[in-house]
Amino acid sequence: MNDLEKMRTGRWLHAVTPEIGEALRRTEELCFRLNQLPPSRTKEREAIIRRIFGHVGEDVCLHSPFHCDFGAHTSVGDHFVGNFNLTILDEAPVRIGNHVYIGPNVGIYTVHHALLPDQRNEGIMQSLPVTIHDNVWIGGNTVILRGVTVGEGAVIGAGSVVTRNIPPRVIAAGNPCRVLRPITEADRIAEAEMD
Repeated sequence: MNDLEKMRTGRWLHAVTPEIGEALRRTEELCFRLNQLPPSRTKEREAIIRRIFGHVGEDVCLHSPFHCDFGAHTSVGDHFVGNFNLTILDEAPVRIGNHVYIGPNVGIYTVHHALLPDQRNEGIMQSLPVTIHDNVWIGGNTVILRGVTVGEGAVIGAGSVVTRNIPPRVIAAGNPCRVLRPITEADRIAEAEMD
């Protein structure tokens, strides 16, 4: 098992290795190129996005600037929108479903470093996956931490810190993020309210 495979298993490991360093540099270079391109160069941007991520669905919109560690460990579904300043630290797999909308300044972090300074300075870390199911909306300035699953149709309020799993079809917010209430048919916007 190579260093990158070990990282994705959730085991503690020394993560300062040539193999990991090279993978990080590759992705940083791709993110730099993406962030330098104007929005009007859609075909070039899409080609880079498809080189960054492990899987990319159809009709994906990723605003610059965007940053990630590996990219290859991240999968995004169809009709995905990642707003400005999205950061994904994908030492472990990050799975993002279809019709997911992520607000600006959101961080998704799969990594956890050793708490003792001598071990942290040696690069000892652990990573756990993050899963965001279909039809999720994540408000701006939210942080999603390692090992979290956000259920289908959930809405995460702006500024939340998501430290535990969020069930489907609820509104959740806060630090730490907690369920406020279910989303129901009473939340439907009536035609008469729309212009």
